[in-house]
Amino acid sequence: MSAEREVWREALGVVLATSAYGISFGALAVAAGLDVWQACVLSLLMFTGGSQFAFVGVFAAGGLTALPSAVASAALLGVRNVAYGMRMSPIIGGGAMHRASAAHFTIDESTAVAISQSDPRLRRIGFWVTGIGIFAGWNVTTLIGALVGDVLGDPRAWGLDAAAAAAFLALLWPRLKQRQAIAVGAAAAVVAASLTPFIMPGLPVLVAALVAILVGWFNWFSAPAPRAEAGT
Repeated sequence: MSAEREVWREALGVVLATSAYGISFGALAVAAGLDVWQACVLSLLMFTGGSQFAFVGVFAAGGLTALPSAVASAALLGVRNVAYGMRMSPIIGGGAMHRASAAHFTIDESTAVAISQSDPRLRRIGFWVTGIGIFAGWNVTTLIGALVGDVLGDPRAWGLDAAAAAAFLALLWPRLKQRQAIAVGAAAAVVAASLTPFIMPGLPVLVAALVAILVGWFNWFSAPAPRAEAGT
């Protein structure tokens, strides 16, 4: 198998696996109170899974009153794509318009597939195939999930009123492998749970995000770096 075919196979495998999550997002978005077309517009324009799940999770908790907090929460998670863009810019190359068109497809998966290749041309192939493939698949599956969720009706009758928060927790859980990550998550969760009964829906999430940044910045719970032995 040629190197180019191997990249295509790897990228398409990621496309199929990631696009399947769009069904969950579509169903959860409708369960949170969005219309089918609103769920589809989110996937079309926002197109970053973690931010979309964060948005519907906060929106489900507070409705329209929590909309500013939902947008802010989604934006905080989306900031990581800026770092991806800086990493991918020299790989994508081309002029300003070419890079601008690539910005919408710069996500976790397209970046990961691209930088895993050793050849610049293969990196570009991996990026575009993964990014455009997931964009198309994610939007199709979002529509399918939203239509299914719309048919189900009242989310509380099916126990789906807390599903958005559960789905986002499922995305977060695999990342909690180190003490520092666990400390950040635990501190943010305690703060959010403590403030929820007292302040407007959505605001506890933003306050918890600030706490997470504070705990993460000082890196209190990370393993200490090994000391260099004498004579080395």
